[in-house]
Amino acid sequence: MPMSAQRRLVITAVVLSLFGGALVLALRDQKQQQQVQEQARVEANTVVLKGLIALDVEAYFKDPRVEKRLAELRLPVSVARVGSRDMAAKVAAGGGTDFFFPSGVVAANQIVDAAQQAKLTAAQVSPFFTPMVIASWEPVAKILVANGVAKPLSPKVYGLDMAKLTQMMLEKKRWKDLRESAAYDVSRSVLVSTTDPRRSNSGAMYLALTSHALVGDVVTDKPQAQQVAQKLVELFKRQGYQENYVNGNFDDYVSIGMGKTPLAFIYENQLVSYALAKKGVGPDMVLMYPQPTIVNKVVFVSLNERAKALGNALATDATLQALAVDYGFRVADTERFMAAVQPTGLGVEPRLSQIVDPPSYTLMAEMIATVTQEMSQ
Repeated sequence: MPMSAQRRLVITAVVLSLFGGALVLALRDQKQQQQVQEQARVEANTVVLKGLIALDVEAYFKDPRVEKRLAELRLPVSVARVGSRDMAAKVAAGGGTDFFFPSGVVAANQIVDAAQQAKLTAAQVSPFFTPMVIASWEPVAKILVANGVAKPLSPKVYGLDMAKLTQMMLEKKRWKDLRESAAYDVSRSVLVSTTDPRRSNSGAMYLALTSHALVGDVVTDKPQAQQVAQKLVELFKRQGYQENYVNGNFDDYVSIGMGKTPLAFIYENQLVSYALAKKGVGPDMVLMYPQPTIVNKVVFVSLNERAKALGNALATDATLQALAVDYGFRVADTERFMAAVQPTGLGVEPRLSQIVDPPSYTLMAEMIATVTQEMSQ
């Protein structure tokens, strides 16, 4: 018997109902799958990035404002402080480290080299930097000016002839023997206070800078590195006890003063951040810029794409850059840096024109090894 029209309608309705239900289920499954994928993407983008950092940037990463901004960018971090020169040894050890943030290009190059040996892809960016300077006092600076070693650049800012100063120190000149030394008429040797070059990046940078002052150029080979280090080691020996971290050297400068620390080799950002926090500096505090000097770059080394994104954010995000200036660092925007410092009364050099590079990390290691051997005798 032919199928009635009513029966056909019923069958059609049933088929459509089944098809529609299947379609709804398929669409629902697809939506759920998309939600799962989106959730996985969000979770992946909020996984905490683990990093090893230098002392220089520890306070920066602990700043709640930095933590908040990184959370907004979905780039939260967990950091541990490690000596810059110890970081390269940590690369092969693994431990889930996503990035390294050492002080100085020498340590950064060591990390990149270690990453390449471990078959890891490393990328570098320098979000901020600071020049190496000598923190001093107005009376001391005027004595050096009178003896042709320094020259005034602007109020509370001096240029320092590193070749002349290094020669003066190697000749074991004493402050009381210098011309017009009445303001600091002491029998102490003319020396710059530094950290221990065997353990501290800033001490190593002083070794690099005085080596350039001694030979008139960057040290380029192993025999020269050994010879220069053997001459310069006495500048460290005659200081007596040296701090392992640059903060100790700086603390002596600000807390004990000219009597103990007439000249302190520091990162510029230390005195700038101190001035910003205190909203000023002592009336006799001045900065002396070695001519030439070395710019210490805080180099971010990433080992994966998310860490690379973090490095790029540190280098380009306006908020993170502004917060770096709060810690005394220079950024690409020089005007921002100068505008922040100006109200403190601290004098700084706006633009650095005399800059040299340190020797390669292999030659730096050779010089440090020579200093280590000589200081142990």
